[in-house]
Amino acid sequence: MTGYDALVIGTGQAGPPLAKRLAGAGMKVAIVERGAFGGTCLNTGCTPTKTMIASAYAAHVAHRAADFGVVVQGAVTVDMRRVKARKDAIVREWTAATEASLRKTANCAVYQGHARFRSAREVEVGADLLSAERIFINVGGRASVPPIPGLDQVPYLTNSSILDLDELPEHLVIVGGSYVGLEFAQMFSRFGSQVTILEAGERLIAREDAEVSAAIREVLEGEGIEVRVGVGNLSVAPRGDGFALTFDSPSGAGALDGSHLLIAVGRRPNTDDLDLDQAGVATDSRGYIEVDDQLRTNVPGIWALGDCNGHGAFTHTSYNDFEIVAANLLDNDSRRLSDRVPAYALYTDPPLGRAGITEAEARRAGKKVLVGRMAMADVARAIEKGETAGLMKLVVDGDTKQILGAAIMGPGGDEAIHCIIDLMTAKAPVTVLQRAMHIHPTVAELLPTIAGELAP
Repeated sequence: MTGYDALVIGTGQAGPPLAKRLAGAGMKVAIVERGAFGGTCLNTGCTPTKTMIASAYAAHVAHRAADFGVVVQGAVTVDMRRVKARKDAIVREWTAATEASLRKTANCAVYQGHARFRSAREVEVGADLLSAERIFINVGGRASVPPIPGLDQVPYLTNSSILDLDELPEHLVIVGGSYVGLEFAQMFSRFGSQVTILEAGERLIAREDAEVSAAIREVLEGEGIEVRVGVGNLSVAPRGDGFALTFDSPSGAGALDGSHLLIAVGRRPNTDDLDLDQAGVATDSRGYIEVDDQLRTNVPGIWALGDCNGHGAFTHTSYNDFEIVAANLLDNDSRRLSDRVPAYALYTDPPLGRAGITEAEARRAGKKVLVGRMAMADVARAIEKGETAGLMKLVVDGDTKQILGAAIMGPGGDEAIHCIIDLMTAKAPVTVLQRAMHIHPTVAELLPTIAGELAP
C-alpha cells in the first residue's frame, strides 16, 4: 500500500487543477485516470464538438456567400475525413498537454487504471492499493441509453461514437431534442446529411421558455431539419445498410428509414463501477453522488466534483467545483455551491446563452415577474451580420429589482450573456444594467434598453 495526503480520481476539468493546488500546498498527491486524460470536455464534449461546429459554420457561410455579395466558384463540399482529422489533432494536443502537465507536477503521482474503493480511505488501481486521508471523486458521466426495443440489433451512435465518423451520414436520425441532439443535428445538416429529430416532449429543449424553444425550432426547420415532437413507443430494426424506426406521434403511427441513429436522451454518472458501497458513499436514485453545499459527501474526507455529483454537468460548473473545494481547504474562504449563478449555452447557430431561471420557473416560484424582450431582427449588429434569428429576454423580480434570469439567442449570445451573469453574481439590481453605456454596434448594447422597458 502507498499512502498519500490526497487522492484524486479522474482527470476531468476539476481533477487536474485540484491535484496541482494540493501538491503546490505541500501535500503528497496521487491522481488516477482510467481512460483519456482531460475527461468529457476534451475528449467527447466541448473541444471536439465545437471544433466540428466550426467546420459546419464554415460550410454554412460558404453556401450563403452570395447573400453577402461574395461569389464562390464551384460547388461547396465537405470532406468529413479532413473535418475529423482537424478535430482529432486539436483533441490530441489538449489531452497530451493535460497528461504532460500532471506528470511534471512536483509531489503528484499519476496512476492509469480503474479505481475501485476498498474502504473510505483505500482505493485499488490495478495491482496498486492507495490510501489517503482526503479523496476527491471526479469521474464524469456518459450517454444514457434507453431500453428501445430492437436497439441492440442496430449499430447506434452516442455523443462519443458519432465523433469517430469519417463519412457523411445519408440520413441521420436523432432520438432526443435537447442540447446535445440539437448541436449534432445542425452540424450534420450543414455538412450535407438529411437530419430528423425525434423528441418525446411537446417541444424541443423543454427546460427553456416556450418562445426560446420555438425560435430554435424555427432556425433548425429553416435549414431543412425535420423535427417531430410528442414521439413515443419507439422501436427499431435493421433494414439494408441502415435501420427502420417506428413510433407513435400526435398525428398517429409513424415510420422512417435512416442510415445512422444517434441516441441523445441524457447523461448518467460514471459511478456504478467504483464500488462506492465499500466506502459508504451515498448516491441518489440515478447514481449521482450526494454532496453538501461545499461538495462533501456523507463520508468525512471524501468529496465529489464535476458531472458525477449532479450539480451542473458542464465544464464550467466542474471547474467551479474545484474552486469551491480549494477555497475551503486551502484559502480559508467559505465558498458554496449555492452562491453560483446557473449558466450555460447551447451552441447551435445562433447560439443561446442562458443565465439564472426562466420566466416559467420564476412564476412557479411565486415571483412578481417583470419581463423585457427584443427580437434579433431589431438589433443592428444582427442585421449587419445577416443573422437575425433569435431574441433577447430578461426576467426580473418586480419587488427586489434583482435579475432572475436571461436568455440571449443570437450572434454572440454565448458571450453577451456574461453581462447578466456578472451582475447577478454581484447581486446588482437591474437599474445598474439599465444605466450602463454599452458599445455600438453590438448585441449587448441593447441590454440596457431592454432593462429600461420591463413590463409585467
